[in-house]
Amino acid sequence: MSWIWTKAESDSTNGALVGGRTHRNSPRLRNTLAPVHLKMNRRRFLQTTTAAALLHESVQAAPPATRIIDTHTHFYDPTRPGGVPWPKQGSPLYRTVLPADWLAVASPHGIKETVVVEASLLVEDNQWVLNLAAKEKCIVGFVGHLDPGAEFAGHLKRFAANPIFRGVRWSGAFLQDAAKQESVLAGAKALAKHGLELDLNGSPAYLPHAAKLAADVPDLRVLINHLGASGDPQSLRPEWKDNIRAVAKQPNTFMKVSALVEQVKCEYGKAPRDTSYYLPILDHLWECFGPDRLIYGSNWPVSDKGATYDVVFKVVDEYFRGKGPEACEKYFWKNSKAAYRWVERG
Repeated sequence: MSWIWTKAESDSTNGALVGGRTHRNSPRLRNTLAPVHLKMNRRRFLQTTTAAALLHESVQAAPPATRIIDTHTHFYDPTRPGGVPWPKQGSPLYRTVLPADWLAVASPHGIKETVVVEASLLVEDNQWVLNLAAKEKCIVGFVGHLDPGAEFAGHLKRFAANPIFRGVRWSGAFLQDAAKQESVLAGAKALAKHGLELDLNGSPAYLPHAAKLAADVPDLRVLINHLGASGDPQSLRPEWKDNIRAVAKQPNTFMKVSALVEQVKCEYGKAPRDTSYYLPILDHLWECFGPDRLIYGSNWPVSDKGATYDVVFKVVDEYFRGKGPEACEKYFWKNSKAAYRWVERG
């Protein structure tokens, strides 16, 4: 039974009083207070719907895991002496990008720690990021850029002395180059000896070679960057699925779910925000790598080419929430701890 409270509740002569309340079907009240009742209903409706919307937003804003590590960001400053070799001048990415800029877009999602990946070919740019990390506690790890070759071991020894330095990234093309096989194998063994990891990036063609390297150096943790370059989720590269299966068979390989929105063929920043669009990629990676070897990475600010950070995070947030709380904990931080062995900054 539905009731409204009015001044008439205290009117002992009102025959519609029932237990100190006025029944809304009382003719007297129906005629005199109906406009008030409708007004209150509208106000209550607005209050209720607003509260529901706010509650929905707060629930959505709750982080999917107790901790989230973004394992793929790039920081650089074109205004520094000597400039930067990447990104190129004229690119939308050609601007100063520092941890504070990343935190501005990541922290609203509860993300305050990152592993930085160096894209510059300059050896001393590795030191620039390490110097930055000394001041920025949000940086829990750094993947440097050191090409395999005669000077690799010396440079590696130098940078590995810093606990923030967690490994290096190579182009997958090195693994495909027959002339570089000796230096690639030597470099991979040196990384394993230091307890470091190897990030790899390139087209799907290098993935079988990555599988072989992982088998040849089983103590080396190998992280495939950017989905193994799947291509647009709705038009995957033909060799991608088989090559992903091949590399995933090696237990010391991990897949970084990064550069997801950049795979889409679209205008700058216009990649779909609907998680279902990306299922052909996400489902295959889940099938091949399972819950223990998939890792979160945004590829920010390069990810802006596809979509905002909000969209980047929203897609994987929704997908991995669907896999359950334990899968979220693993994907958003525990797997990256196993792969990178990043440091606690306090």
